[in-house]
Amino acid sequence: MTDAHGDEPHGTGLGQRLNWLRAGVLGANDGIVSVASLVVGVAGATSGTTALVIAGLAGLVGGAISMALGEYVSVSSQRDSERALIHKEREELRTMPDEELEELTLLYRERGLSESTARQVATELTAHDALAAHLEVELGIDQDDLVNPWHAAVSSAISFTIGALLPLLAILLPPAGWRVPVTFTAVLLALALTGWISARVGGASPVRASARLVLGGALALLATWLIGTLLGTTGVV
Repeated sequence: MTDAHGDEPHGTGLGQRLNWLRAGVLGANDGIVSVASLVVGVAGATSGTTALVIAGLAGLVGGAISMALGEYVSVSSQRDSERALIHKEREELRTMPDEELEELTLLYRERGLSESTARQVATELTAHDALAAHLEVELGIDQDDLVNPWHAAVSSAISFTIGALLPLLAILLPPAGWRVPVTFTAVLLALALTGWISARVGGASPVRASARLVLGGALALLATWLIGTLLGTTGVV
């Protein structure tokens, strides 16, 4: 008989893929907002293309490196914690297997199984792979699907760069008089898209998530543009 679900991943590598996707969406969103705010602020103070290029590239490179480092440190800490828990569980299984079997039985009883069924399931799973059974039920960890800090860091850096290129191109390509309106429009549309994607990934409301990002992005752009305009008008820059 053919397995109707044979093409489905059933969680294999799911943690790493979701981690990669989360880092990618967040990186793109940060790249869009941070670089857009930077170049719009500079555009409010001066129409010089050189200043916009320098500010935009500095924000892109610095932001991509910062995002990658932050993501690497964060995910590395998570992975270290998971490895420590796996080591602890392995030692407990080695030193007190009977107690661990009782614990696994109790956990299955708490999930609604009868005493006899819970003990049978716990016994069979322990015989098959005791560590995997305890990690899944007790800690929700799959030892073959630990998060990868390098994947998260690279994904974050690349997505930040891609996101940052949008406002950089939007501010540089149009004529001087159109730079800020075009950038505002492009950025808000991009934020609406990333909000929709992140909501779909997390199972939340796309409309609400997009509206939050668009509103927050609009406020950030408006604030930096006003600051740039004020400084440019007063001759500070």
